[in-house]
Amino acid sequence: MLIKTKAIVISALRYQEKSLIVKCFTESSGLKSYFVHNAFSSSRSSHKIAYFQPMTILEIEAVHKNKGTLETIKEIKLSTAYHSINTDVAKSTIVMFLSEMLHHSIREEEKNEDLFYFLETAMHWLDNHDEIANFHLILLLETSKFLGFYPEQTNIGAYFEMTEGVFTDFHAISCLTEYETALFRKLLDLKFGTGGKIFSATDRQALLKIILDYYSFHLDGFKRPKSLEVLREVFS
Repeated sequence: MLIKTKAIVISALRYQEKSLIVKCFTESSGLKSYFVHNAFSSSRSSHKIAYFQPMTILEIEAVHKNKGTLETIKEIKLSTAYHSINTDVAKSTIVMFLSEMLHHSIREEEKNEDLFYFLETAMHWLDNHDEIANFHLILLLETSKFLGFYPEQTNIGAYFEMTEGVFTDFHAISCLTEYETALFRKLLDLKFGTGGKIFSATDRQALLKIILDYYSFHLDGFKRPKSLEVLREVFS
């Protein structure tokens, strides 16, 4: 089946000398993996390696056989040419980290337009704004809505219980401390572009650990990104 769709690059793995296996989150079909032949070829090719940088938004024409095997890209172009993401160290570090997080978090090969549009909008926002210190925290927390484990906020208890994703008045071993819960509650109230100065660097490190732990509780086999230490260095 020939498909025309937007696609967000999640990961790209070099295969042999010149080819790539690229995982994309597509608007039309959810998560798809593609074999890109001669991506590193020196000849003039439409499959330029620059297209497959983390979180690049593409427009592709591809053959989807939908048999659980690698699909094939026939035509490709940039949907969005980023202005700052690829040249700003902090932004490119965030993008590298988020692409790893999404690689380990989005697993179902099914259409999820709401998640696609959220990620597309978020990447446009990141490219066009400079107050980005909380961006990755907000994005990961918002992404949990689409993955099915966003925190329940009907109770205003002093502790956040990680396994059930609820606030409670009773402290258990799976709960955040009262201080961590207060930080987490502040994060839940933020949107992109708000609360730029609300957290210290130490607060952000604590919140990042909380979110990673929260993902670990709710996603079987979740792996912490290799780029985590780089992110910590940039935002320390």
